[in-house]
Amino acid sequence: MPPPADIVKVAIEWPGAFPKLMEIDQKKPLSAIIKEVCEGWSLGNNENFALQVADATNFYITEKNRNDIKNGSILRLTTSPYQTAVQLHERIQSSSMDAKLEALKDLANASRDITFAQEFINLDGISLLTQMVESGTERYQKLQKIMKPCFGDLLSFTLTAFVELMDHGIVSWDTFSVAFIKKIASFVTKSAMDTAVLQRSLAILESMVLNSQDLYHKVAQEITIGQLIPHLQGTDQDIQTYTIAVINALFLKAPEEKRQEMAHILAQKQLRSIILTNVIRSTTPINDEMAHQLYVLQVLTFNLLEDRMMTKMDPQDQAQRDIIFELRRIAFDVECEPNNSGSIEKRKSMYTRDYKKLGFINHVNPAVDFTQIPPGMLALDNMLYFARHHQDAYIRIVLENSSREDKHECPFGRSSIELTKMLCEILKVGELPSENCHDFHPMFFTHDRSFEEFFCICIQLLNKTWKEMRATSEDFNKVMQVVREQIMRALTLKPNSLDQFKSRLQNLSYTEILKIRQSERMNQEDFQSRPILELREKIQPEIMELIKQQRLNRLCEGTCFRKISSRRRQDKFWYCRLSPNHKVLHYGDLEESPQGEVPHDSLQDKLPVADIKAVITGKDCPHMKEKGALKQNKEVLELAFSVLYESDEYLNFIAPDKHEYCVWTDGLNALLGKEMTSDYTKSDMDTLLSMEMKLRLLDLENIQIPEAPPPIPKEPSNYDFVYDCN
Repeated sequence: MPPPADIVKVAIEWPGAFPKLMEIDQKKPLSAIIKEVCEGWSLGNNENFALQVADATNFYITEKNRNDIKNGSILRLTTSPYQTAVQLHERIQSSSMDAKLEALKDLANASRDITFAQEFINLDGISLLTQMVESGTERYQKLQKIMKPCFGDLLSFTLTAFVELMDHGIVSWDTFSVAFIKKIASFVTKSAMDTAVLQRSLAILESMVLNSQDLYHKVAQEITIGQLIPHLQGTDQDIQTYTIAVINALFLKAPEEKRQEMAHILAQKQLRSIILTNVIRSTTPINDEMAHQLYVLQVLTFNLLEDRMMTKMDPQDQAQRDIIFELRRIAFDVECEPNNSGSIEKRKSMYTRDYKKLGFINHVNPAVDFTQIPPGMLALDNMLYFARHHQDAYIRIVLENSSREDKHECPFGRSSIELTKMLCEILKVGELPSENCHDFHPMFFTHDRSFEEFFCICIQLLNKTWKEMRATSEDFNKVMQVVREQIMRALTLKPNSLDQFKSRLQNLSYTEILKIRQSERMNQEDFQSRPILELREKIQPEIMELIKQQRLNRLCEGTCFRKISSRRRQDKFWYCRLSPNHKVLHYGDLEESPQGEVPHDSLQDKLPVADIKAVITGKDCPHMKEKGALKQNKEVLELAFSVLYESDEYLNFIAPDKHEYCVWTDGLNALLGKEMTSDYTKSDMDTLLSMEMKLRLLDLENIQIPEAPPPIPKEPSNYDFVYDCN
């Protein structure tokens, strides 16, 4: 007879004693269980004790998380969170340097647990740490010359404990003094600072900026871009990552009117070329976090174009009209005629003729073409940049098209406007960066005017494709679709430079695009005759069963998930996998992301599949209903799912990517006997069904398929028949 569901069998350790095996009744108060354990070892004052998970996390067992205890768990009897907090509060104020160092190290480890953190914060522990940072460092700096490693460790553990405590979101960031901010900023601006101290200080500055608009202004007054740049010129990728994260945070929180000014400073300090040289082209491979920060910087840089993209041209603004006159002058090598040269009608007729050759929709007043937003004035900026910096190509395109028949000319003005709009859509100009994206393009870091250069390459591609398609004005939208496909396919290859991007586009001619489309069409061909449809229906259940088995096999291999915190780089990991008999989910916390599969015996927690009631996704998940900007991120919402089990308890997941999200939601639904409805299942079904259909419809009439492979022929007696081409 199986034991009651409320009884959990565990082992409990106590230093210096043999571990005890005992059954815990989950209906009993936790205090009664602790009292029983203490009495077993003849320990008094049971209120001063608590139970901890005996693994690397050392998390305390509380009434809130006690249901996470599973059969076979190993627990440890230890001092209560309050007692530990009181002891550490006293120990970190010790006059002995060694004792203080050991206490701060213990505090940094203990602060990861929210139960302990709450008790330590209640003792005004955060204030004590900030005072130690503000005033204590001067005293330690006197010893720095003779005890430099000790000083670095003291400060490092102090800042680590502070960061871990703040990570729980119990204390508001707005409570910190200017003196504390100045001190943290000083650790970043000083040369030859301990690496661990520098790393924590950069993390604190980033969190301050992101979590408080008031602190943004204070931090911005204390630290300049010029003081951050040297940290990018080192070789430590973690320091480089934190540095770019601080720059991104300052950029993101800056008022709109100051962002252009900040971008100008970044250009003056040559941030782009420093990142290109020391990060992108470094011998150290770029990790995911660095890739994310580079992506964020790329997005924020392109978002500076949003203002021009959403600005309509004022047809009455002479300065803006002069830009159109400049385009005409460069194209046709004409100077502005004096007012008395010929009649007004003659000049109007001449202007109209030239504006038609330039490809504007409105030949009389081209300014009207730029009243559409997006792309607004950004299109005109791009056209002027092309005309001035790639003058030969500009003149060739305009004159080449003006010499064609009207219906075959590629209208430069209209093309430029639509192309600018398309490029803004591709690069998502104006959208906030995604929390989980790592999609940065190295080529955009190779030029100070990368968007304009990107446009210049693409407008020449558009003109080339127009000619290859022998397009007429009626084909304009078709040409734009082909150009979009060419650009997207070239970007997928992640070219390292704009020249490499250009050469990739050369290989993606219209003829090549047609071949690719034809190949894809053949692979995805869908037969609609009745016998074929009946065959599809017959095969479908077999394919669905195959997909189901694949999903369950993937769940058995397991996946590493991350616990999202307010500081991305300090994420903690946990692993979950399905048992081979498909009856139990094994899961547990990890110190770092694993390189391969994690064995079952290292995962302490278990959840029987029979206890699972439902799978919940998206915004309905409990962990997506919590407050906080990160929780509202659209990307995170799309990757969130929860498992509801007994007594309305939840096991919450955030998948590392869309693929893993689909695998796990499909697999869990399959375990519950429900339909697998993810996009990934639909895609797999289409691919496998198409392959199976083609195999079954192969024309094998009169072809005898041997049951055994044919024998390998003997080697020839000589090789005189081989012809040497050399």
